[in-house]
Amino acid sequence: MKLAGIAATRYFGKPDPARLGLLIYGADAMRVALRRQEVIAALIGPEGEAEMRLTRLSGADLRKDASQVIDGIKEIGFFPGPRVVFVEEATDTTAPAFDAAVKAWTHGDAQIIVTAGALTAKSALRKIFENHPNAYAIGIYDDPPSREEIEEILKKAGLRAIPNETMTDVLALSKALDPGDFRQTIEKIALYKHGDMSPLTPAEVALSAPSTVEAEIDEVLELVADGRPLDLARMMRRIEGQGVQPVTLAIMATRHFRTLHMAASDPGGVGAGIGKLRPPVFGPRRDVLQRQASRWGMMRLEEALKVLIEADLTLRSASKAPQMAVIERALMRLASLAAKL
Repeated sequence: MKLAGIAATRYFGKPDPARLGLLIYGADAMRVALRRQEVIAALIGPEGEAEMRLTRLSGADLRKDASQVIDGIKEIGFFPGPRVVFVEEATDTTAPAFDAAVKAWTHGDAQIIVTAGALTAKSALRKIFENHPNAYAIGIYDDPPSREEIEEILKKAGLRAIPNETMTDVLALSKALDPGDFRQTIEKIALYKHGDMSPLTPAEVALSAPSTVEAEIDEVLELVADGRPLDLARMMRRIEGQGVQPVTLAIMATRHFRTLHMAASDPGGVGAGIGKLRPPVFGPRRDVLQRQASRWGMMRLEEALKVLIEADLTLRSASKAPQMAVIERALMRLASLAAKL
């Protein structure tokens, strides 16, 4: 049977121990590996491998001896508890080995967990798991993790009751990083917050985020606010090549211009507005924000926010417009406007 969406996400965290097996496939080896680790840990527990309740095989092993899967699932373990036979890098050439194994499988045998690269809808390996009533097949794609997946990652790290403002930053971070780096960053944040019961703040997320992502996007925003459209065009090609998501740019650009607007609209002047920012801004960054807020002024910053909000809504709608082109057009429009100030 096929699983997708929220049902697939929930199954990874709480797999059915009575199932025959699970095929996880996808072009992104890191995403597939993370899901495989999650589901195997949920099935056999943290001591499963140490207790020899996990048998590891590869597609190459099966091409030499197809009977190894059957031998693995029928093997009687020394330690009690559920067992798993894990086969990585499986391909359609190994399909006959799995076809024989699922036919030989009976209740009480080890569960079969298989990982593979991208498989077409006509894949023989996919059909074995999709057509079997007691097995699942789940495709892993390059989409950013859903909010439910992110909340589950936060929960496992011990981070709960995240304020909405902070959650916005976490969502943006999940779109800017690959899955492995994102999980490591969440674990780093959890270590930072260990024993601290106060709500997680955007500043604490920024403190633990990889500096490369933030630095690259900060450079884009500086080019926009300073009115340098030609340099921005070149920078956008670099950003796109590094895999930064359009929605991440939209979120961070909107936040930057809101900060400038707060500073510019303060009754005490831009300097007073900068001084009231939370978290406080010090050093060169304070000077940059003060210069940009003074240059734009409150009214033009409101116009800029309208442009960015419109772009963000387009990105989140059913529009078929190329997403990077949508946000790039909005940023270029603002950079051109700033060049005339």
